Amino acid sequence: METFILLLELAGTMAFAASGAMTGLKKNMDIFGVCILGLTTAVGGGVIRDVILGNTPPATFQDPIYAMVALTTSLVLFLPCIRHLLMRDQRLYDLSMLVLDSLGLGIFTAAGIRIAYAQAARPTLFLLVFVGVVTGVGGGVLRDVMAGDTPYIFVKHVYASASLLGALMCAALWQWAGELPAMLTGTGTVVLIRCLSAHFRWNLPKARL
Repeated sequence: METFILLLELAGTMAFAASGAMTGLKKNMDIFGVCILGLTTAVGGGVIRDVILGNTPPATFQDPIYAMVALTTSLVLFLPCIRHLLMRDQRLYDLSMLVLDSLGLGIFTAAGIRIAYAQAARPTLFLLVFVGVVTGVGGGVLRDVMAGDTPYIFVKHVYASASLLGALMCAALWQWAGELPAMLTGTGTVVLIRCLSAHFRWNLPKARL
């Protein structure tokens, strides 16, 4: 099970790193900027999570595998053949961003709950959900701020709300169904809600003057 969870987390790392790198490509950043944006998106939420839980130094700095995967993913996307393909077709870019960002959001939301269960002495529902959502959205917020954009969670489709519902689902099933089924269900819930919200253009009410 530990191997499967590691692979799941690495898949989430690759997905978030790719979304960060693609944002850097769209902003015409150089290779250093693309790699830093990919790395920050992939590990940023986990660093914030570990600081909240008092797990210092954060896991990212104790085990470099996540940073290495994020940097490798970013470098691959910077290759001319891949870069030109993504930047030439706006529909492909948008679809890729949706899928990758949703997958990363779902996986890291569930992973955050797993770490909270392992680290917290009293893992209350509020703590589990809060840590799960922060882990899921934290990297994306840092990505958007560094790229000079309004954070995605405030302007695009249902985003943080999908993470919240996925976290609630994961936390609710943890004791009843077990660790892995709860994580997969939580991840699937986030991805499903994100994809449906993009397809049907669901949005939360916005402030209008």
